[in-house]
This record gives sequence, structure tokens and C-alpha cells, in this order.
Amino acid sequence: MSYANAFSTNYFEARNRFRSLARDRGCRLFEYPIDHLGPDGEKLTLDVAILGEANPMKVVLVSSGIHGVEGFFGSAVQVALLEERLKTWSYPPGASLVLLHALNPYGFAWRRRTNEENIDLNRNFLLPGEEYKGSPDKYGDWDAFFNPTSPPSGIEPFLIKAIFSILRHGGMSSLKNTLPVGQYDYPKGLFFGGSGPSKTYQILDAHLSEWVGNATDVVHIDLHTGLGRKATYKLLIQESADSKRTQWLKEKFGADVVETLDPKGTAYSIRGGLGKWCQAKFPQCNYNFLTAEFGTYSVLRGIEALRAENRAHFWGQPKDPSCVWARQQLMEFSAPRDLAWRSSVVSQGLDLVQRAIDVCF
Repeated sequence: MSYANAFSTNYFEARNRFRSLARDRGCRLFEYPIDHLGPDGEKLTLDVAILGEANPMKVVLVSSGIHGVEGFFGSAVQVALLEERLKTWSYPPGASLVLLHALNPYGFAWRRRTNEENIDLNRNFLLPGEEYKGSPDKYGDWDAFFNPTSPPSGIEPFLIKAIFSILRHGGMSSLKNTLPVGQYDYPKGLFFGGSGPSKTYQILDAHLSEWVGNATDVVHIDLHTGLGRKATYKLLIQESADSKRTQWLKEKFGADVVETLDPKGTAYSIRGGLGKWCQAKFPQCNYNFLTAEFGTYSVLRGIEALRAENRAHFWGQPKDPSCVWARQQLMEFSAPRDLAWRSSVVSQGLDLVQRAIDVCF
């Protein structure tokens, strides 16, 4: 197949392709509704396909769409994997491949980054004892720029406003350590982590142990788009640069793509990330979590798209041209229409999953 063709036109096409191919490959299939509906009243579900043993010792887990609209890419990798790479694949003894499709089905279906409660799900997975309260120190200072309480405008001088805000509030370092970290005080704001566990959190909390079982080793690839150089990827890990896990991951996946927290790099520290939560849930397991970020456009273009779409959602009229434009901007940032980009990133995603399988099994 042409890898660009692995992209679906909407969530429901993606879901149907994923489930149909999973059945063809003999996967065990599960679906978990989120109690919200799609644009035409359709049921929304988080879907899981498992190929391998019921009680594995080693698991490769590939998840997509925790940031809704980014699911177009993640689903494409999973569809291509099922259609091509797994067509003749036989899993080895003690192994299991788990595919989590559309962790945020609402955001995927409605083309938002967030879920039905405006929650950034990758900021919602707080550890036991952590409270859904608080924000980065300077988030309030940036709030008027991040979250204007007015509809978007395609003629707004965004770049001028962005540069002014960056200079006023402490530079790019302040921006990086404020906006994406996760906040719990501005429910209509960007990167809102929620007021409690989301439906996706509840589903994973109830069932992840069923899929992973008593495995001793897990390699979990969580597929994202938006950060980094266009049509390339980085594997972001919340580990220290000199840890044994970091050294092992760099050895197995490449020192040029595995990236730890670095003020000058792609990665940044976050609250409520899925990775740390998964690792904490399986303390007895060697749980390796990699956030696979495939680059699209610049950081400022991403902020512009997120900011405009959020304004359209809360303060605009759905059919207003500026709101249509805002939704299109987020879609383009998250899943560029360029067929060369689409083909390249799906190909790289497949190779990454194959590498995880080779490393783990």
C-alpha cells in the first residue's frame, strides 16, 4: 500500500479500518465507550487489538491519539502495521503486541487536541496522592496571550503578539517551562490537565493490567505529532541523561533520536504524563515508555493553531469562517496534507515499531 493512503479521512473511517484489519489478523478485540458522541451522533470508543499470548512475559504496546487530532497519524501507523507488517508475522513464545487505538476518541472525531472536557489527556495522569490543582508559576502572566476570551481572527498579527509576549515574560525558556507543562486552574485554557481522572484514565486504570499482565519487559511507543524537525522523529523520555534506562534505550533505538530533558532540546518536563503513570503502575516491570514525536511545523505555528482552535471552540460560532479556518490550522499542524510527509512519517513509524518488536522480543 502507499503509506500516505494509511491516513483516514475521519475518526470513524480510521476506527473501522483498524478493527477490520485487526480481525483479519486474528487479534483479540476490545472496545470501551467514552459516553460521548461524534459529530453525527455516532458512538465513540477507545479500541484495543492484541496479537499474542494472553499471559505474556514481553509486551510491545503502541498507542495513538492521546492528543485527539494527532490520532490521524497514529492510526495511520497502526493501520499500515496491521495491513502490511503483521500480514505474515508470527509472534514468538511469551510475546504480545498491544495496539491502543484513539486514546482520545472525542478529540479525534471532533478534531480537537483535547477531550470532551477540554482536558489534555497527557496531563491528566497524575500519580496517586497528586492533586488536580496548581499551575506553572508564570501561567497567569501568560494567560491573556494563551487564552483570549474572543473568537479567532485570521488577520490577527499573531507573530507580533507572540514575540512581544515572549520578550515581556522571560523569553523562550519561560514559554517552554510554562505553556506545555500542564495546568489545573484554567478549565478553558490550553494544556488543562483536568479536575479529576478522565474517562480514558479510568479505562486504562481498569484494564491496562489485563493487557500487560505479569510481563517482565514492556516497550511502549506513544505516537504524537508536532514537535521537532519536519518529517523526522525523536523519542522523548522522562529520564536522566546518565540513567541505565537511558543508556539502554539509546543503544537500542539510537543515540541520535532518544532525547532526555534538556533546556535546549525538544523534550520538556510535564505533569500528569501517561508515561510516568504507566511505569508507576507496574513497578515490578521493566517498563520502557517512549513518546515518539514526529515533526510537522514550528513551535510558534503550533501555538498559533492551538490558541486559535481553542478560541473557536469556546468563543466562536462553528460556521464562522474564522472558526473554520482555526480548525483547519490545527488539523494541518497535526496531520499535514503533504503526501510526501505522510508517506515518510508512516514509513518511519513502521520501522520504529519493528525496532521495538526486535528489541523486546
